[in-house]
Amino acid sequence: MEMPRLFDGRLKVRHLLLVDALSRQGTVVSAAAELHVTQPAATRSLHEVEDILGVELYERGPRGVTPTVFGEAFTQHARAVLAQLVQAGRHVVELAEADRGTVVVGTHLAGSNILLPRAIAALKHDHPYLTVIVRESTPEELLLGLEAGRIDLVVGRLTAPSGEGLLRRPLYEESIELTVRAGHPLVGTSGIRFADLVAYPWILPGPQTALRGEVEGLFARHGLGLPENRVETTSFLTVRQLLLETDVVAVLPALLVRDDGRLAQLPVPLEAVGHSVGVTTSATRTLSPSARAMVRSLEEAAAGMSGGGRPQDGEAAGPEAGPEAAHGRQSPR
Repeated sequence: MEMPRLFDGRLKVRHLLLVDALSRQGTVVSAAAELHVTQPAATRSLHEVEDILGVELYERGPRGVTPTVFGEAFTQHARAVLAQLVQAGRHVVELAEADRGTVVVGTHLAGSNILLPRAIAALKHDHPYLTVIVRESTPEELLLGLEAGRIDLVVGRLTAPSGEGLLRRPLYEESIELTVRAGHPLVGTSGIRFADLVAYPWILPGPQTALRGEVEGLFARHGLGLPENRVETTSFLTVRQLLLETDVVAVLPALLVRDDGRLAQLPVPLEAVGHSVGVTTSATRTLSPSARAMVRSLEEAAAGMSGGGRPQDGEAAGPEAGPEAAHGRQSPR
């Protein structure tokens, strides 16, 4: 197969943007809407990039498009190029405007209640004109944003090992606790057994999260199935309101409710359920000055928190760690 001519002027940034959008959206219509172009224009651009590469990037079907092996590979490279362009633009702005840069932080349940707000407050104290954009989503969506350069770093739980390209910085260890409202019938009761809790309604993490698998294992070790009366969500605002208004039992990170006097934690040990909270960045891109400042602020905030600690031996300790540290790292969940 002849090497594609990618530097003859035909390949445009719009082609890379289209490939990224198509691989995420799954249909030409949705990709065109995201890019604010017409469907015929998106279809024409897709034909152009496939002609340039000499291969079919997507299989067309009645319900949309599916990346071929060529499409999956080229999407990965397209996102890397787009991420570098985003980084280049930000770098120029930050050099021109000194302390007026922007950092985009992705987050999910763990770390979003105490760690991230404290770090942002400290960062804004020292850099009042630095813009911090926080995006909350599922771990999978946040990693896609990180890969494409739409997100600079992700704050949250660190779990299953990832492949190359991600750099993990653990900040502190956090336990998981059973949480109820302060006036719950079980508060103040001694000798509570795990089996006693099944009769109550529960709030469980969504099935796409690593914590959900650990909770399912916890029920299985006690010889119990999942509660039939349950709500599944990772929205803390929803969880908190349900806790305050009903007798539900929720599985939550300890620090998330530590300072909330209207909530209480039940003295039921959850063996083997806990996690590291930390920062995930791209190992293939250099952090911008604004992103480095955010990472430093997160590390300082974590060091001052109960349960905080130094990164484990062998883990990256700061924003200067190189791409080689990405091997065997973990991704947020």
